[in-house]
Amino acid sequence: MKKKKRIPKIIVSVILLAGAVICLVPFYWLVRSSFMKIEQIFRMPPEWIPDPFTLENYKQAFTLLPFGQYFLNTIIIVAAVMAGTLLTSSICAYGFSRIEWKGRNLVFSLILSSMMLPYAATLIPTFIGWSKVGAINTYLPLTIPAWFGGGAFNIFLLKQFFQGIPRELDESAVMDGAGHFTIYSRIILPLVKPALVVVALFTFMNTWNDFLAPLIYINDDNKFTLALGLQLFTSQYTAQWHLLMAAATVILIPVVIVFLFGQKYFIEGITMTGLKG
Repeated sequence: MKKKKRIPKIIVSVILLAGAVICLVPFYWLVRSSFMKIEQIFRMPPEWIPDPFTLENYKQAFTLLPFGQYFLNTIIIVAAVMAGTLLTSSICAYGFSRIEWKGRNLVFSLILSSMMLPYAATLIPTFIGWSKVGAINTYLPLTIPAWFGGGAFNIFLLKQFFQGIPRELDESAVMDGAGHFTIYSRIILPLVKPALVVVALFTFMNTWNDFLAPLIYINDDNKFTLALGLQLFTSQYTAQWHLLMAAATVILIPVVIVFLFGQKYFIEGITMTGLKG
C-alpha cells in the first residue's frame, strides 16, 4: 500500500521537475548567450556550453552605453513608486476594511472595475493630460500615480488581508484613546508585513521591468531607464544580440536577488491573503 501511494507522488514530482526545467531553459539560454560571440548564439545545432568562454560582451555592453546613469534613473523611479504604492494602497485598504462609511462597497467596486480597463484604452487621454501640465520628459507620469492609491490590485490584496485581523484589536485601541492613524500605524501595519512584502515585490518587479511607460513619456537619453537602454542594442535592420544578452543578464540579477530574499514573505503573504475575507 505504501508503494502504491508513493507512485503518484513520484509522478507528480517528475512532472513538476520537468516543468521547472522547461521554465529555466530561457534563463539559461540568456546567461549562456551572454558569454558567446554573436555568431555562436543561433548556431544549429545549438551550443549549450560557451566555447570559447568570453567576458568581452559585458565589457563592451557597459562601455558603449551609460548603464550607470540608467541604473540610477531606474532606482529613483522604483523607490518613488514603491514608497507611494505601499503608503497609499495600505491607507486605502485600511479605509475599505476597517472604517464603516456610506457608499464604501460602491466605491470599492468602481476601483475593482478599473482593473478591467486595458492600459491601451487610457494611454492617449492620460498622455494628453500629462502633456497639458508639461510633465512629458519627466519622471512625474511614472511616479505620481503611485501616490494616489497604488493600483486597484494592491488595494484589493491588502484589503483581503486586513479583513482577517480581529476587530477586537481596534476596539481595544479605541478604548485606550487611539485614533485611526494610531491603529493603522501601530496595530495593523506590524501584523500585515507579509502582505506588504508581496505588494513591494510585485511593485518592484513591474516597475523595474517597465518598458512601455518610460518609452512613452521619456525622450531625453540621459533620463532613460534600464529597460529603455536595452532596446538601444537593437535597430530596424540589425541587433547586437551578444551585448543585449550580457546587459539583460546583469539587469536581471537585482530582480532575482530581491525575490530570493523576499521569497519566504512572498509565499506566506500570497497564501494568507488567499485565506482572508
